[in-house]
Amino acid sequence: MYTRLLRHLGARCLATEAAASRPNIRPINKILISNRGEIACRVIRTARKLGVRTVAVFSDPDEKSLHTQMADEAYRVGEAASSASYLRGEHILEIAKRSGAQAIHPGYGFLSESVEFAELCQKEGVIFMGPPSSAIRDMGIKSTSKAIMAAAGVPIINGYHGKDQSDECLQAEAKIIGFPLMIKAVRGGGGKGMRIAEKPEDFLSALNSARTESQKSFGDSSVLLERYVRSPRHVEVQVFADQYGEAVYLWERDCSVQRRHQKIIEEAPAPGLSEELRRELGEAAVRAAKAVGYVGAGTVEFILDKEDLSFHFMEMNTRLQVEHPISEMITGTDLVEWQIRIAAGEPLPLTQSQITRRGHAFEARIYAENPRGGFLPGAGPLRYLATPKATPDVRVETGVREGDEVSVHYDPMIAKLVVWGENRMQALNSLVARLGEYHISGLDTNINFLIDLASHPEFQKANVHTGFIEEHFDTLFPPVIVTDHQVSQAALALIFNELQAATSNASSKNDSFVATPNLRLNYALIRNYNLKAQDKVYAVAVKYDGEDGNVQIRVDNGNWQIVKAQRVEDEGRLKLRANIDSNISTYNANIDGSSVTLFLDSGKLDLELLQPKFLSAQVDQSSGASRVVAPMPGVLEKILVKPGDIVKKGDSLAVLIAMKMEHILKAPKDATIKSIGGAEGDNIAKGSAVVTFVDVEAEAN
Repeated sequence: MYTRLLRHLGARCLATEAAASRPNIRPINKILISNRGEIACRVIRTARKLGVRTVAVFSDPDEKSLHTQMADEAYRVGEAASSASYLRGEHILEIAKRSGAQAIHPGYGFLSESVEFAELCQKEGVIFMGPPSSAIRDMGIKSTSKAIMAAAGVPIINGYHGKDQSDECLQAEAKIIGFPLMIKAVRGGGGKGMRIAEKPEDFLSALNSARTESQKSFGDSSVLLERYVRSPRHVEVQVFADQYGEAVYLWERDCSVQRRHQKIIEEAPAPGLSEELRRELGEAAVRAAKAVGYVGAGTVEFILDKEDLSFHFMEMNTRLQVEHPISEMITGTDLVEWQIRIAAGEPLPLTQSQITRRGHAFEARIYAENPRGGFLPGAGPLRYLATPKATPDVRVETGVREGDEVSVHYDPMIAKLVVWGENRMQALNSLVARLGEYHISGLDTNINFLIDLASHPEFQKANVHTGFIEEHFDTLFPPVIVTDHQVSQAALALIFNELQAATSNASSKNDSFVATPNLRLNYALIRNYNLKAQDKVYAVAVKYDGEDGNVQIRVDNGNWQIVKAQRVEDEGRLKLRANIDSNISTYNANIDGSSVTLFLDSGKLDLELLQPKFLSAQVDQSSGASRVVAPMPGVLEKILVKPGDIVKKGDSLAVLIAMKMEHILKAPKDATIKSIGGAEGDNIAKGSAVVTFVDVEAEAN
């Protein structure tokens, strides 16, 4: 996977050999990974390559997860909630000492930027594979970090970073900065505790919302204010520093295209920058790292003005970033290997002049979420999962397998698809093609959206900025049109699935039902299906007379179409090559009960096979009854009302926590609360009634 340019690691300077005899070298032969999922699996793979043993920790839902099974040892760390498992620093440290691990790799998220955990590791003599606690502290508080950056000559953006957090002070500072402005949690990250106030009257509500989310996510409600650049690019630089005061940069990444202030697709290097600007960004990032005595992997994030290409320091992430693989792909490095070596006390493997850049790389984050539903996160089983094949130019970074569950308790990211090409267009073409090969059913994902995004003309031209999705919303979310051809493809999938099931169940000696790969049967076939897609029901008729080998299909009483189809070998999966009225296509399909999923070049299409219903479901017809349902699966964090309460339209009813995000459920109209559909702390399924109420007008009547 890393072989393309990994030979550069063999060109270590003489200082590396000399360092081997230094007394502060601490050989590492066992690492505990205080994380889960994709990043835990990523660390395990590199550790195994280096002959380093690994220790995993797991919460109750993760007992049979991939990272737990990949590690050499695994220990239970607690219950499902992060606070009762992956955030239990003292317990994790105890496991590290008990297992004989000399070092702890924190991954990203959870304890990766915890000052307290880093200090605790140092106190107990266990290597924390991250920067010194002082660097985490300085960079974790945004107001402090900006003061340090300004002193180091790193450009910063105009704003307020003071200690006075009163509403009056913040409002006064907001007027000085001007609108629109950004409100940010001082300890924030991942878009949490971040709000935009477009005008003065929006300020207080945005401030209170940012404070609430910041307190819940980071235990600190303090915020800072910054001038909001309307069309910024988010450009960040990968830096690495050793324990001897040396630091290098491994070029920059563009992470501009985001939803909910969270990255969704990244590329390296950033497109459209001059070599001089790339060097200025890299050198500024190195100054930032040295200013705080940094050690290990870090990322310095900048706001780059789309118009004049001026840049300003935004924040420093004191850990390995989710998107680090694209930096590895263009430099031929293994940054986890660097982390292990530098944590052991070795100097940097390469000098700045030895770090070359070649080609272009993209990373697309595949999430369990519903883009057309406001990117709401989801959860559920991965009933069907097929990924592109890994090559030196294609990486699939994941922590799940087919049949695993995407849990409501953790981040909804399923995988990262990473591709490399000789240039940006080649890499982009590869990304679109490989996304088309990433097949998932059982839950909603953003794969179709990623295909549309990567294929968008403006994205192809690299006209990217943080408001890209909002600017191009209509063209990124066009109406979904289901064609008769696609409905016919679904019908063929049902037929082949039926044949496969019948053939596998038939006796090998008394088999009167014979199906060849080319859909030639020894009997006549007539089938009628009602298939529902995008809220429309299609009536499909299929007939085969058993003589000429042709099937005929028609949709909604249209013209009969002659069809020839055959099954293509694809590791036991349902893959068909169909000629429907002289239109030839090859596609995968999955049948799961009444669900029919097609995997086409344009992405996934879900259909439902409607079965005859002889009994109708009973519906509550009581006058005026209504309810508020959970828009996604989650945990009922807080109930703000009780039966009998009278609420106004827009009043907050309950707080749902899903995938680390806070969602407030509000009253859709004036009403009286009738009942509550759960208790605080309960898991709530998508579509479940959280609050049932009676309309005020209905009550009056």
